[in-house]
Amino acid sequence: TNNKIFLISRQGFTTLVFLKLTSEFQLEGNFLIGGLFGIHHVDGPDNHHRPEFTDCSSYQRFHVMRFAVEEINNSTSLLPNVSLGYEIFDHCSDTQSFPGILNLISVNGLIQPQREPNKNLSKVIAVVGTYISTETRTVAPLFMRNLIPMVSYGASSSIFSRKQNFPSFLRTVHPIKDIIDVIVSILQHFNWRWVSFLYSDDEYGNDGQNLFIKKIKDTDICLAYTKSLSHDTDYSQIFKQIEAQGIPVIIVFVSEWTAGALIESAIQLNITDKVLIASDGWSSNKELPGKRGIKNIGTVLGVSQPIVKLPGFSDFVYASKSQNDCEHSEQQMFCNQVCNCSNVTAEDIILADPSFSFPVYSAVYAIAHALHNVLGCGSNGCNGNITVHPHMVLAELKKSNFTLLNQSIEFDENGDPKYGSYSILFWNETGDAEEVGFYHFNPSFHFFINNSKIQWHTKDKVPTSLCSQECPVGHRKKYNGIHKCCFDCEKCPKGTYVNSTANPYKCFKCKETEWSEEASTSCNLRVVEYIPFTDSGALVIMVLAWVLVGLTAAMSVLFAINYNTPVVRSAGGPMCFLILGCLSMCSISVFFNFNKPTTSFCVLRFLPFLLFYTVCLACFVVRSFQIVCIFKIAAKFQKLSSWWMKFHVQWLVITVAFGTQALLLLTAYNYDPPKPYNETAEYQDKIILTCDHTFKAVSGSLVLVLFLCSLCFIFSYMGKDLPKNYNEAKAITFCLLLLIFTWIIFSTVHVLYRGKYNQTLNALAVLSSLYSFLLFYFLPKCYIIIFQSYKNTQKYFEGLIHDYTKTISQ
Repeated sequence: TNNKIFLISRQGFTTLVFLKLTSEFQLEGNFLIGGLFGIHHVDGPDNHHRPEFTDCSSYQRFHVMRFAVEEINNSTSLLPNVSLGYEIFDHCSDTQSFPGILNLISVNGLIQPQREPNKNLSKVIAVVGTYISTETRTVAPLFMRNLIPMVSYGASSSIFSRKQNFPSFLRTVHPIKDIIDVIVSILQHFNWRWVSFLYSDDEYGNDGQNLFIKKIKDTDICLAYTKSLSHDTDYSQIFKQIEAQGIPVIIVFVSEWTAGALIESAIQLNITDKVLIASDGWSSNKELPGKRGIKNIGTVLGVSQPIVKLPGFSDFVYASKSQNDCEHSEQQMFCNQVCNCSNVTAEDIILADPSFSFPVYSAVYAIAHALHNVLGCGSNGCNGNITVHPHMVLAELKKSNFTLLNQSIEFDENGDPKYGSYSILFWNETGDAEEVGFYHFNPSFHFFINNSKIQWHTKDKVPTSLCSQECPVGHRKKYNGIHKCCFDCEKCPKGTYVNSTANPYKCFKCKETEWSEEASTSCNLRVVEYIPFTDSGALVIMVLAWVLVGLTAAMSVLFAINYNTPVVRSAGGPMCFLILGCLSMCSISVFFNFNKPTTSFCVLRFLPFLLFYTVCLACFVVRSFQIVCIFKIAAKFQKLSSWWMKFHVQWLVITVAFGTQALLLLTAYNYDPPKPYNETAEYQDKIILTCDHTFKAVSGSLVLVLFLCSLCFIFSYMGKDLPKNYNEAKAITFCLLLLIFTWIIFSTVHVLYRGKYNQTLNALAVLSSLYSFLLFYFLPKCYIIIFQSYKNTQKYFEGLIHDYTKTISQ
């Protein structure tokens, strides 16, 4: 019964082969578990290459399954009185391994298509394997069709998580997305952003590359170069590309066979100063770390399955190797159940890479626990009357929840493990893969690397891997090429800032109420400035305004008492009261230059002054014209003089001036009224509260004022040589010169200085304009009335006129 006959067709010839199954590959039992292990490997097309023994790691995993089955059979608590058997096949290649796989799924030597799962009487209840994702994808559909549980110990491709395609597939290793998570965590831990990704051209490598690209999409990591590797890859061209782009970090996501070829080429090409990050497929390889010249490459880090020691395994291997005899097996030409391991000692097996031993061990135990639950086993034994179907074992496998060597074995809804961790390895100087960190999945995610254990090729300094150095503080990034890691740096100007978290490529503008210096990362709140009523300067000016009102009132009373005297008559008579009243009304504008500006404050800041000051100027125009008319024009133009007196033209002129100015101001303020304005342009750290007066809107009013000033100046200048007590023209001329000088100074300062004291200067200019007429036109008249009353007589004035007439006639 231990002999099988196969008809093998090769290159047009059919050969009858008699194969003796060794005890290593087969064990009788009540229930049979299938096993698929890649003890040999065919490099290239299957039909043209002889299978070669790969390494002791795969052979070690082969023995782990045997050890686990024997351990379970010797257990009194798990499957009591039930024996497990196994039939293991060496999955050395897809084509040469199919006879063994077909043997596993056959029923009485036959394979019936479209068989219902509950009618499946296949001799195997579950299969352990395979190791490589590409091989697994080839053979898995054969087991899926009848829901035979397939528990893989190494196939990590993401596609196997799709239950619609692989309903009876489970695995005891994490999917590739978890490996990618660990690799990305390593890159982020060391701030490596400029990396290359080399991957094997198979299911494992292609899936890894796709997942890596997706994972780094929203990170600062850039994939500068990526290339698939196969048996005919030109490594020199790949390393030239990597060197040309200055990429120090190379992620190598390949199997151990491809990794060996890559390392050999790197040593021969004298590649130096690199950081290689190895995937779990080769990171814990025992031979590569000891290769001569590998230290010249740089630093090798890796992600690996954690090492879990299996108690009693070494004794089992010693006992197994002493009993096994495979001297003649190497004569066989195919590798389905041939050991070709005569030169492999027990020590070779024990010392091989054990990283995937626990996944095999836990896969066998998971099947055993599932079978234990199907048979309803307890302390009294198992129910032998239950017919076990693979789909029944599958249902219990999905519900697995047991503890094995301090690990809680559970699967999620995709058949992926909910337990476990990854080790982070460093290839040290002694040629060993030393554990320097870990990445735990359950019960909570935890990542750690002990930097002090890593001996970098750059001595004590962690290597950098950046396309562009980080920008200085306050600088934005500007793209330079297609990669986000390659950029230039630009300083953010005043009034802007850069927020590296939100968008490092943009200088954000500060709010109107904020400011910033060049190269800022935040904005500061501006200081709001205005002149309050309580300001000492404002108080002085407002007191002076009230003093002016008081003086105008006092002068009005004095003039009213002395209304019929020559001084009052010469000063304008009834017109004096209008001028003094308008000066008082003009002073209203002074008070609205202080405190926080409002719309009404902005309107009243100039409106009373412009309106009533126009009346004052119109009065002085008329008064200066009358003086010139009396002394210089009346004699030549008697009709004009009589017409002027008869129709009271002076009041008509004043009324027209007032009405015109009122109309101009009403139109201007209706068209574009002044409004509160925050001055932010002059001072970056301040907000000056002021009013926005549009020059264009009030230009008509200003032209009228200037026109009246010009007329007044012309008429008053013509009368500069009149008698002393009649020389109001000189006083008006002086007042006008003072007025013009005042507003020239104010305009100059207003252009040069834009601070909060502009409003104080504006109030001073208004007040100065009012005081110029009050002090230099009216005050001398008051002085004569009070202290020189002898000059305020009709006789005195007639004498002055007589002397002036006599002088003119000479």
